[in-house]
Amino acid sequence: MQTIRSFISVPLPSGITSAAAKMIKRLKEHSDSIKWVPVDNMHLTLKFLGEVENIEVHDICKAMRKVSVDIAPFELQFGGAGGLPGNDRARVIYMGVTDPSNSLTRLVNGLETALADLGYRPESRDYVPHLALGRVRSNSRRAGPELVQALEETSATIVGEMVVDEIQLIGSFLEKQGPSYHVMDSLPLGEPSS
Repeated sequence: MQTIRSFISVPLPSGITSAAAKMIKRLKEHSDSIKWVPVDNMHLTLKFLGEVENIEVHDICKAMRKVSVDIAPFELQFGGAGGLPGNDRARVIYMGVTDPSNSLTRLVNGLETALADLGYRPESRDYVPHLALGRVRSNSRRAGPELVQALEETSATIVGEMVVDEIQLIGSFLEKQGPSYHVMDSLPLGEPSS
């Protein structure tokens, strides 16, 4: 039986990924201890599933469909940079995501519940909407003071907005140049299945 490293995400329009690339370029000048996310691999993660057996994909898509049908398309705003769990001890560098309608959080909570019924362990922490830009390399303990300063300087930068109208199940395949992502299914929001 084959397993596929998988996650559920929102695809991003080119305007958002372009703005994220510019933000990375600006932040990159202040730290070489970060492994930055390639623009082609940027996505807004909703739920990381880990290794999924290929026979489970159908049930996962069914659970995604059950949740997505009840949520109408909604708007998100992107801007500002920060570090998780905090700027001074960042392990993840991110671009902020604002969810004015709270629909993204409702979508994630719905997925957590539906996937728990299939045996996927729910996240122990509350969902914090963010777009990962990079991760501190394992040999570095934290982001340096120059990067912390740069994060604080970009915290009020607004870069754009988008309408979320679909979610995707993505398979991640490790290749020599890094992971490549392949869409296994794409489900529209707010549309009953036919």
